[in-house]
Amino acid sequence: MMSVDLNFLQQIGYVFSAMLFIYGLKMLGKEDTAVKGNVISALGMLLALLVTFGNILNPVLIFSAMLTGGVIGSIFAIKVKMTSIPEMVALFNGFGGLSSFFLAWSEFNTYASVSVILFVTCLTVFIGGVTFSGSLIAYFKLSEIFKGSSKTLNTISRWLLIVFLGYLAIAMLQVISSSFGFFVFDFEIIKIVFLGLLVISLLSGLAFVLPIGGGDMPVVISLLNSLSGIAAAMAGILLSNTALIVAGCLVGASGLILTLIMAKSMNRTLFNIFFVGFSDTGVSGGEVEGEVKPISAEDTFLILEAASSILVVPGYGMAVAQAQHVVKELGDLLEENNAEISYGIHPVAGRMPGHMNVLLAEANVSYDNLFEPKDLNPRMETVDVVLVIGANDVVNPSATEQPGSPIYGMPIIEVHKAKTVVVLKRSMSSGFAGVQNPLFFKENTRMLFGDAKESISKLVAEFKE
Repeated sequence: MMSVDLNFLQQIGYVFSAMLFIYGLKMLGKEDTAVKGNVISALGMLLALLVTFGNILNPVLIFSAMLTGGVIGSIFAIKVKMTSIPEMVALFNGFGGLSSFFLAWSEFNTYASVSVILFVTCLTVFIGGVTFSGSLIAYFKLSEIFKGSSKTLNTISRWLLIVFLGYLAIAMLQVISSSFGFFVFDFEIIKIVFLGLLVISLLSGLAFVLPIGGGDMPVVISLLNSLSGIAAAMAGILLSNTALIVAGCLVGASGLILTLIMAKSMNRTLFNIFFVGFSDTGVSGGEVEGEVKPISAEDTFLILEAASSILVVPGYGMAVAQAQHVVKELGDLLEENNAEISYGIHPVAGRMPGHMNVLLAEANVSYDNLFEPKDLNPRMETVDVVLVIGANDVVNPSATEQPGSPIYGMPIIEVHKAKTVVVLKRSMSSGFAGVQNPLFFKENTRMLFGDAKESISKLVAEFKE
């Protein structure tokens, strides 16, 4: 009778789960296959979990933990509002980092001497700790519980990074010296040093994210997502788990690519974001002079009715008002009125990467009607009307007109060049970056104050009459 190699079957299961991860990730790149891709990736993770049960000493305990976590996660995912998705993503990133943090800690407790794996363990602990505590701060900033930034914290974050690099240098030195029979610290001392690393890693996450301004949070969320993947991959190395390594590498690589794309879209570098800071919240970059010209929903209707080309630029204000469905309804009515409708999507609009894309997809806005700034700006002067719905920083002309502005150089959607701009806002408050917006005072700009959903509903009613 042929014996079955359980380890071989387990590795085959991991290969299939990795294939599902990769295929699912590819499907996430298109609007019409994104949901299916998410399901396929989830099935890949389920397969990896089931296969792993072969090496678990207490499967009942582990299954109970999985069931508990699954129920809690499902409740959060079902109840969370679309406006709170960025906060939820930040928390999920944090818990991913925390799991790697605890796993590396537990693995360290099994060591009896210095080895190469000690270096990997230290790195896993640090990245996991930074991801967890940094994600918590990101959550509080996205919830607007914490605001602003601090130059002092920027300095602290630099010193903490230096301290961590010192920890890694000591670990590496111990590995090298022990391999050649040179001086090696007593392992009890190394254990004490490791406990210090645990604290340093958590403090580093706080110090790295606290100084970062609100305008940079989409980049931060993306980077934290990447770090959670990297931490998971390194945890997979500690456990010799193929599926965890593959999944972590996929998340880490895709998150890093997205982070670099986001940073480029803001004309910023990662070093500048994390060690220089955006700007203290409330810094305007100079007083804006001019007169605000309010407009009513009825007058806005007359402008839209006569327009041939209309651009809709959504921002976080649309998410807060949950206006995406009524925006789609207005777009359909405008198309029936023979107007050409398009939607301008800035990569960092909202509070996380792809935030506006998700909201508009939920309202069944065609992906073909979504355009990035590089596609819109060359033809902006030909657009009859731009509807800016709750967007602020991503349409702020200070980025191109005021060299002294904190956001100068950031690519924006240049709506101020259109023939007419109607801005839907609750008030004259500045954006998340805390920078005043001269767009509101432009001659071709009209301000439609009020809740975005209510204002657009009035426009819809006007078209239906």
